[in-house]
Amino acid sequence: MISSKILVSGGFGVGKTTFVGAVSDIKPLTTEAVMTTASLGTDMTDKTPNKFTTTVAMDFGRVSLADDLMLYLFGTPGQERFWFMWDRLVYGAIGAIVLADTRRLADSFAPIDFFEDRKVPYIVGVNLFDGVQHHKVRAVRSAMSLSPSVPLVCCDARDRASVRLALLSLVDYVMKEWSDE
Repeated sequence: MISSKILVSGGFGVGKTTFVGAVSDIKPLTTEAVMTTASLGTDMTDKTPNKFTTTVAMDFGRVSLADDLMLYLFGTPGQERFWFMWDRLVYGAIGAIVLADTRRLADSFAPIDFFEDRKVPYIVGVNLFDGVQHHKVRAVRSAMSLSPSVPLVCCDARDRASVRLALLSLVDYVMKEWSDE
């Protein structure tokens, strides 16, 4: 059995906790806390008006993708004030999925920079919040100025099969990156 650590990252409210929970073979560990009035003016909730909780440390789940491959999933907190956790969480990770919301693509830039700076292979997963792909992959790639070598996949963070496909895309990409070295 091979086990590997994967980070699920992205901006605030992009679906990281949902993504981990949808695919985990175990009950996921979450550090969700109710948002209070103390976060007003600090957390940008205008684009996520129905969000009442937030991850304050990490999410954790485990998924077996094959008889001999186990992935340990660590969801990062999305709010900038909790980004200090990322430096701890990235240690030992073989790769990352940066979830993106096409309504807020700029929220994906900091996570992408984080993984590029640390030379951690990543893919971008466009979360289909309403189950509909509103933009062509090529248009999203262009809007994000994403390198052609970085995979960009569409996924629905609520759907186990969709999340599994995104994880398989990441594993394939990481294996290709390692074989090219």
